[in-house]
Amino acid sequence: MNVLLVYAHPESRSLNGSLKDFAIQRLERAGHTVRVSDLYAMNWKATLDADDNTARQPGARFDPSMDSRQAFENGTQSADIAREQDKLRWADGVILQFPLWWFSMPAILKGWIERVYAYGFAYGVGEHSDTHWGDRYGEGMLAGKRAMLVVTAGGWASHYEPRGINGPIDDILFPIQHGILFYPGFDVLPSHVIYRTSRIDEAGFSKACDALGQRLDDLWTADPVPFRRQNAGDYLIPELTLKPGLAPGRSGFDIHVERD
Repeated sequence: MNVLLVYAHPESRSLNGSLKDFAIQRLERAGHTVRVSDLYAMNWKATLDADDNTARQPGARFDPSMDSRQAFENGTQSADIAREQDKLRWADGVILQFPLWWFSMPAILKGWIERVYAYGFAYGVGEHSDTHWGDRYGEGMLAGKRAMLVVTAGGWASHYEPRGINGPIDDILFPIQHGILFYPGFDVLPSHVIYRTSRIDEAGFSKACDALGQRLDDLWTADPVPFRRQNAGDYLIPELTLKPGLAPGRSGFDIHVERD
């Protein structure tokens, strides 16, 4: 299988850097082909701006969505965007690896999403009608591929439990898992989170590698998070609200996951 590892940490000698190297070796030993987008090493431009469309008219008003659509349709995207889209087309599985900074991903990775997820590539695709509201949330250009987050966090695991001060980790990562990965069609695996990173010694690193290695070994067999598909009958269209008979009396992120 082909695996794209999108990596966002500025220090190659960090825990994240060591885990990245381990992941590449583990995947390659299992017979997979791995490509890495090391965003800091690539000096990735994080800001979506008018320069992303190489054919736009000087002085024209910049419209992020429409400029993105025009550039994607006409083949005038900047070369770095097109290369990353080609990597996503090539990949059977995608891993986003990053430290949890201020309850989200580093800005450089968010910028990778904003620029690479072009209109016509990751959003704005498919029929929009009273019965089908675009190819998204379980459908889309990246359907049939698998994706997983590998995240490091400085806090204790208990800080991210349902009654923890930081809030449940699944809630914190929901906008990434559901909104960034599931939206364009990925089958999203449960996140792999490594906690209390500043206290990991040599023995702890060995345990962390063992746990990560198991998740990588299971990349193609593990059950994905059972997010509800938008156009499969659970939502009113075009309102895009969950039908009244489903998850009655409940609200929040969890209602968008099918529970037995």
